[in-house]
Amino acid sequence: MDARERHHVVESGRPDGQPMVFVHGFGCDQNMWRHVAPAFEDDFRVVLLDLVGAGGSRATYDAQRYASLQGYADDVLEVLRELDLRDVVLVGHSVAAMIGGLAQVTEPDRFASLVMVAPSPRYVDDPATGYVGGFAEEDIDELLESLGSNYLGWSSAMAPVIVGNADRPELGQELTASFCRMDPVVARGFATATFRSDSREDLPRISVPTLVLQCTQDAIAPVAVGEYVAAAIPDGSLVMLDATGHCPNLSAPDQTVAAIAPFVRGRRAA
Repeated sequence: MDARERHHVVESGRPDGQPMVFVHGFGCDQNMWRHVAPAFEDDFRVVLLDLVGAGGSRATYDAQRYASLQGYADDVLEVLRELDLRDVVLVGHSVAAMIGGLAQVTEPDRFASLVMVAPSPRYVDDPATGYVGGFAEEDIDELLESLGSNYLGWSSAMAPVIVGNADRPELGQELTASFCRMDPVVARGFATATFRSDSREDLPRISVPTLVLQCTQDAIAPVAVGEYVAAAIPDGSLVMLDATGHCPNLSAPDQTVAAIAPFVRGRRAA
């Protein structure tokens, strides 16, 4: 089985256009980009994929390979190599923003730019350095224990908190359903790799222009984290969205498209 089939690659847009690859975050799949990706089909070769355990992916979960985010970055790179994609614009949501960053550091010449939507290089606070990630160590311990003991219950409780926008309960319901479609064993491994990760040292090694999109009232990646990421990347820039929660690709797609479009289209024109 090739990488295209393993990761349920779906292409649209201009076959001869610059590749624009969208990668989803934890508990999601490529469907979470359905309100954003089509806006770029007139100008770009749009590529969607599902990470292992998500959506239509047929990739086999290997606990050792996916013990760190590098395993997921390697999967993304396998897709890019198989499709012979270069000059890639990679758009990653949440943990996939860091997965995209690791992919770029691994094969820097394959990428033109990155868009990081609600990224976090480390979720746990680091008092020794003054870094604010938004969670204490014991918070992450409790989160992973709860996820491991009752994944469906954890999903029902956490998804609405993650997506925010309490006045729009249908968003929390959609994210809950997405979480519940994931195999609990895979979800536990992905969550551990995500919430125990520390990619801060990789940020200065990212060598392409990078747009960081940040929401307010984000329970997973507070504003200070977005500011940190944009400042740590040599050619990083930060845009604050007029949106709340952690999933603007779902809750505020128009604002998300409006922020991404001038960044990618301006560089394409140049």
